[in-house]
Amino acid sequence: MPPAARPMRYGHTEGHTEVCFDDSGSCIVTCGSDGDVRIWENLDDDDPKSINVGEKAYSCALKNGRLITAVSNNTVQIHTFPEGAPDGILTRFTTNANHVVFNSDGTKIAAGSSDFMVKVVEVTDSSKQKTFRGHDAPVLSLTFDPKDVFLASASCDGSVRVWKIADQTCVTSWLLLQKCNDVINAKSICRLGWQPGSGKLLAVPVDKVIKLYRRETWDNQFDLSDTSITQPLNVVVWSPCGRYLAAGSVDGSIVVWKVETQECIERMKHEKKYTICGLAWHPKYGQIAYTDTEGNLGLLENIGDGKKPDDKVASAVTKGYDDLFDGEDDDYLNGDMIEPQSSPKAVANEEDGGDDDDDLMPTSVHPRQTVIDDDDNSLDIGLIKANSTVLDKEDDYDDPVLPASSTQQPLYDGPMPTPKQKPFQSGSTPVHLMHRFMLWNSVGIVRCYNDEQDNAIDIEFHDTSIHHATHLPNSLSHTMADLSTEAILLACESTEELASKLHCIHFSSWDANKEWTVDMPEDEDIEAICLGQGWAACATSALLVRVFTVGGVQKEIFSIPGPVVSMAGHGDQLMIIYHRGTGFDGDQCLGVQLLELGKKKKQVLHGDPLSLTKKSYLTWVGFSAEGTPCYVDSEGIVRMLNRGLGNTWIPVCNMREHCKGKSDHYWVVGIHENPQQLRCIPCKGARFPPTLPRPAVAILSFKLPYCQVMTEKGQMEEQYWRSVVFHSHVDYLSRNGYEINENAKNQSAKEQQELLMKLFALSCKLEREFRCVEIADLMTQNVVNLAIKYASRSRRLNLAQRLSEMAVEKASELATAQEEEEEEEEDFRNHLNAGYSNSATEWSRLPVRNIQQDQEMEDAEEADAYEEAEETPEAHKQRPSLFSRGVVSREVTAPKPAVIASSSQGRVNPFKVSSNKKDQVVSSANVLDSMSKNAKKTPSSSSRVVNNQKPSVIKPLIPKPKSKQASAASFFQVRTPNSSEKIVEEKEEKVENESPVVKVAAQENTENKRPRTGFQLWLEENRANILTDNPDLNETEVIKEGMSQFRMLSSEERMVWTEKAKGGTVNDSTEAKKRKRPAAGEDEGKKNQEEKSEDLNLSKKIKPLDQSTNVRLSAFAFKQS
Repeated sequence: MPPAARPMRYGHTEGHTEVCFDDSGSCIVTCGSDGDVRIWENLDDDDPKSINVGEKAYSCALKNGRLITAVSNNTVQIHTFPEGAPDGILTRFTTNANHVVFNSDGTKIAAGSSDFMVKVVEVTDSSKQKTFRGHDAPVLSLTFDPKDVFLASASCDGSVRVWKIADQTCVTSWLLLQKCNDVINAKSICRLGWQPGSGKLLAVPVDKVIKLYRRETWDNQFDLSDTSITQPLNVVVWSPCGRYLAAGSVDGSIVVWKVETQECIERMKHEKKYTICGLAWHPKYGQIAYTDTEGNLGLLENIGDGKKPDDKVASAVTKGYDDLFDGEDDDYLNGDMIEPQSSPKAVANEEDGGDDDDDLMPTSVHPRQTVIDDDDNSLDIGLIKANSTVLDKEDDYDDPVLPASSTQQPLYDGPMPTPKQKPFQSGSTPVHLMHRFMLWNSVGIVRCYNDEQDNAIDIEFHDTSIHHATHLPNSLSHTMADLSTEAILLACESTEELASKLHCIHFSSWDANKEWTVDMPEDEDIEAICLGQGWAACATSALLVRVFTVGGVQKEIFSIPGPVVSMAGHGDQLMIIYHRGTGFDGDQCLGVQLLELGKKKKQVLHGDPLSLTKKSYLTWVGFSAEGTPCYVDSEGIVRMLNRGLGNTWIPVCNMREHCKGKSDHYWVVGIHENPQQLRCIPCKGARFPPTLPRPAVAILSFKLPYCQVMTEKGQMEEQYWRSVVFHSHVDYLSRNGYEINENAKNQSAKEQQELLMKLFALSCKLEREFRCVEIADLMTQNVVNLAIKYASRSRRLNLAQRLSEMAVEKASELATAQEEEEEEEEDFRNHLNAGYSNSATEWSRLPVRNIQQDQEMEDAEEADAYEEAEETPEAHKQRPSLFSRGVVSREVTAPKPAVIASSSQGRVNPFKVSSNKKDQVVSSANVLDSMSKNAKKTPSSSSRVVNNQKPSVIKPLIPKPKSKQASAASFFQVRTPNSSEKIVEEKEEKVENESPVVKVAAQENTENKRPRTGFQLWLEENRANILTDNPDLNETEVIKEGMSQFRMLSSEERMVWTEKAKGGTVNDSTEAKKRKRPAAGEDEGKKNQEEKSEDLNLSKKIKPLDQSTNVRLSAFAFKQS
């Protein structure tokens, strides 16, 4: 295979950067001027483990699970690998060391410093040190003779010296380099290299050639050079076999020679020509890792005849078969690092060709030679012997999947299982970090510090009015946290002595005891936790979810079908993501459960498969601020639950589109639907942010992946459907007992209808009439009316005709829906009345949907039908028709005058003056005074004024009385007669429904008490004419026909009827009030209020004489074209 240079990636901040492989070659280790050592599983690892070793790291070396670094505090220190635990200081200098190297067996290190000194120190006993003096300038680089006899060093004084280690004497010295006074001024850092194995040759980069000196004789054997080298060479490195030599130059060239033949076999140029300052050859394959002075890391593959495993096989072998299934070692998903392969068991395993099933270790660093290690043609006697023992063993274990010998391909050639993702808390950074975020959500930030000085947790609230910042000791080593506006929830895993614990600090509690702790049963570990409103939950290793109240009472327990991955809570909703099974070829196989833990407990999603991008895993799961479930995968796709399409998941943003570099990512901290905001933290070259400096939050916009969004049509379609998806939470919340800000709702509906109107105009312009009808189908009834006007003005009469038919259809659909709803409501009220009094609390439990309708109706009274068409269109709720001009379709098919009276003439407020049955109630019980005299209305929407100035906050329904006086009166009412009258009244209404004859009688009885409308008056006078023209019409059809005829009248005529009706209404209502005088004091206030509202209505009703907003909107749509 030809050599391949992988694209470079960000590794460290700008400055000198070094690189090496670990002993087995399973990970790349780099250090840089940011003071961090990073451990990379491979070049694509976006979450390398990071060990902070100092302010600045100048050099690093790694062998036998020991990591040596030269750092800016002038010390050479040692850390364990891969844990990164500090393991002491090996030696000190008076200035910083520039280079550190291990000898071949890892027992000694050599370090050269800017104070002209070279030291050799024993790793196990740092008191055994040897110092080599003789250089007259800072030491640039060092290399050990593989036989541990000599040590070579290069210095800024221009010399390269060879020292005998035993007696610390200088054996020979060559003046080869340009002199300078410091490392930063050196033309080249002159990294020397001694040939591995025999140690026969010493390679020294001198300007544009490499000089090779013979051991013992110290004469220059030959030089290696190439025409492609135009700048001084900086570093050299030998291949582990000693047959190849690679060098990197200050202008970014990398050249590889075959030493026997002195021929150049590979040439590569750095993509940005930065200086190559680090080279490392893979211990097993033909791969070279390299770094530059800008902190980037790159990889050259297929160098020489060293073989690299083909990807599929490599992944199969790297994770031994057992490990692929045990899920214990897929730490690459967590960024956790793994035990080195330096343990004796692992080494023995390598020698056996790594085939013993029973010897496979649960580490991630697996012997890679199972498939590749030998040339195709070579035979290794040791391996053949080892394999014969493997075969003997396999007879006992009968495992057909394992290969019989390492030189053969594995028998199983199907898709490889994907290691299962480890559980995680959304908004947390990896557990192995000393300083980490345990949580960052829309309530606050929880940080964990775990270093020599302190093991503590800091909690900071975005809004300090919720709670002040808190500092907690972390004596139990909590690893999980969640935060809500009520409580802090922490959890820790079990240790040998202690059980796994759930710890809650309920800071919003009104009593003095704010904390509680629960121990899990033995052998049960908490793996994920979350908080909701009034409850907390944890998922455990026993595949159980345990729910608690926020005060510590144990509630439900239920099993989940697989190991948990993550959990999230919001209000009453609990979302659980778990493993449904084993994924293959890099895909995870996850399921999602969504439960509602409120009064009516129910499961919304029953373990449905969770859609993830190919070969990705889950990185964040949670709810938007409005309570819609969302999640994010490792490819940066944000998905949201679309309740409007049967609880399906819709991708709403691709964060990769906003990233500048390939290794940059966004780390999500919160999602808002209104306004549409994705709040996240940009991470350069990493998947998560560091705790310091404090990261800044960026706001990304949402974009649905619709086709052709560059065109006008595509853009408007995307905007329309995004608006629909992002406002579906409104209906959900209103169904679940939250009061909704009508203004925001109406605004969104208005936006949607405007977009549809623009799309309609565009389709008209393009002469796509069929498409126009399809678009009109999405419109509300009153906007269809605009579309009809637009079509007729555009001279598209066929289209206008079709749209008119559609409008009639919509009107009838709306009417039937309305009727059903009212029947349901009636049943509900009867049911309620069956044994209870009509106290305020009982009515406050009525469905919120009714409140919404009533709210709309009240609003309607304050503006004429035309105004309403503009201000309160709604996308997916059938609404009263503008098409019918004067008469709303609510009464079109309703056979009961009760309804007609309450809703004619562009929806006059049906609750302004009550019908007789409502009046009966009012007379006997002032309980309902605070309900705007609307039987359906809950006290929460008591007065029109309050409702119209409602703040845009979603808040649970709380009954609030109209005034102290009214509420006091309602408290002292005698309730019994009230409830009995109510029952009678309901029965009356039932009877009305059943017989039109009775209904007409009832209408006559209550004529003087019920508000009249213009349409009703007109219909009474013209009913006979309609019936003579169409004798076979039933009551509903008479009203329909009347409606269309009334609509044909000129607006002045309609106005006259309306005024007539109003005059009557006002008189009637005042008379009615005179006749009924309940508690005198209270009634006075009530009457005044009602009279005021009448005046208000009259003044507002004159508006239709202005040019109607509807007409203006249609004119605007027409001009657009």
